[in-house]
Amino acid sequence: MVRGFRNGCSVRPWTWWQGHALVLLPLSLVVLIVVADIAAGPQIHLGPLLIVAPALTASFAGPVEVALIGSVAIGAELIIGTADRWRGVAEYESHLFSLVFVSVLIVFFSAARQRHQRELAIVRSVAETAQRALMRPLPERVGPLRIASLYLTAQQEARIGGDLYGAARIVGGTRLIIGDVRGKGLTAVDSAALVIGAFCAAAHQRAPLRDLLTFLDGAASVELTASRDGEQWSGEENFVTAAVLDIPDEEPCVHVVNRGHPPPLLLAGGQVRELGATRPAPPLGLGELAAADAHVDTFPFRRGDLLLLYTDGVIECRDAGGAFYPLRERLLTWEEDDPARLVERLHEDLCAYAGDSLDDDVAVIAVKRTLG
Repeated sequence: MVRGFRNGCSVRPWTWWQGHALVLLPLSLVVLIVVADIAAGPQIHLGPLLIVAPALTASFAGPVEVALIGSVAIGAELIIGTADRWRGVAEYESHLFSLVFVSVLIVFFSAARQRHQRELAIVRSVAETAQRALMRPLPERVGPLRIASLYLTAQQEARIGGDLYGAARIVGGTRLIIGDVRGKGLTAVDSAALVIGAFCAAAHQRAPLRDLLTFLDGAASVELTASRDGEQWSGEENFVTAAVLDIPDEEPCVHVVNRGHPPPLLLAGGQVRELGATRPAPPLGLGELAAADAHVDTFPFRRGDLLLLYTDGVIECRDAGGAFYPLRERLLTWEEDDPARLVERLHEDLCAYAGDSLDDDVAVIAVKRTLG
C-alpha cells in the first residue's frame, strides 16, 4: 500500500454544503445593516458598511458568488436611500458609487485569485506526476514481502522533495533503497532523481550489494560535482545518505549496507531492534572520502517480523516544545503488525506531534515477511 505523496500533513477540505452555507453570513450582515440603518433614522447612515459583505465573500468563494453578494449589497444601499429620504443626495450618490466601484474591484481580484489557484493546481498535479515517475509507488506485495510506504513533502506548495525510495525484484530476493539528499530545492530533486534512477537501472544487473553501492556512489559523485560547478550552487557540500537492503526469499535474514542513513528498525517479538552498521561508512557522493569497500551487515528477518525504513525527517520532527519525535518509544507502545496500518498510524501520529507542520521531507517504508 502506498499512502501517497503528501503535501506536508494534509488538512481535510470543506465539503460542498459547508462552503455554500458560509454565504449565509454575508447575506445576514446585509440584512442586519439595512435593519439597523432604518431603525437609526436618517441622521445615521450605515450603508458604507455594506462593502463588508462582498469583501467577506471573497475570502471563501469565487467571483460569481462575490458578484451576487455585491449586487445584493448595492440593492440594499438603494433600499436604505429610499427609506431614509436623504437630504444630502450628493453624499448618498458618492456612497453608492463607492460601493459599486469597490465591489467591482473585489470581483476582479477574486477572479484573478481563482485563475491563479487553477494554475497552481495544474502545476502541483504535474509535479506529483513527475514525483511518481521519479519514484514509482512501491507494490503492496513482492515475493514473500508485504510493503507499505509514505512520502510527505515539507514545502507547502511542493510535491517533489529530496527524499527517495525504491524497490527492485532480483533473482531469489528483493532489493530496497531509502535515502535522503542533503539540502532542498531543485538541486536536491535532481540528485534524488539521479540516485533512484541509477538504482533502478543497476539493481537487476549488479548482484552483489558492494558493486551496487560502488555504482551508486559514482553516480552521486558525478551529479553532485556538477551541481557544485553550476551557477545555482549554494556553496554547501552536498551528499546523499542511503540504506540499501537485500531480502532473500528463502533465507530468514536481511542484508544491509548503510551509508550514513538512520538505521532500519526491526519489530519482532514485541521488541524494537536498531539494525545499526558495524562499520559506519560516509554518505554517497563524497568522492575521495567514500568507503573503499561497502560493508554488508546481516540481521535475522523471520516470518512475521516487520522492518521500518525511514528518513531523518521522522526522527528530527519536533513538537511545540522543540523535543524530537520519539519513534522507537512510539513503536513499542503500538500493536500494529500490518505494514499499511503501521504507516497510517505513524502518519497520523507524526502530524499530530508536529502540529500539522513538518520541517523536513519524510519517507517511510514498512516491510513484513509473510513467508520464508
